[in-house]
Amino acid sequence: MAKIPDADLLFKALADPSRRKLLDVLHAHDGQTLNELCEHLDMTRQAVTQHIDLLEAANLVATVRQGREKLHFLNPVPLQQIYERWIAKFEKPRLKAL
Repeated sequence: MAKIPDADLLFKALADPSRRKLLDVLHAHDGQTLNELCEHLDMTRQAVTQHIDLLEAANLVATVRQGREKLHFLNPVPLQQIYERWIAKFEKPRLKAL
């Protein structure tokens, strides 16, 4: 079973509803700029930047510079690792019983 790197940081990132909304927005339309992400939240640009920084630190968001813009992309790998570690192993016995 693969160990999730810095699981505490990952769960902290997922604990905030604003950060989960940012992940949902990126899931719906990947590769957005900070300005585009700010349109979905009722908070300052600086606050959104802080949320994005924490999501990046948890490896849930990756960024790519394209000219003068910085594009943000969802990285689903840590979420898959959570699923494998904390959900899938509990589903298997239940599914076998069916």
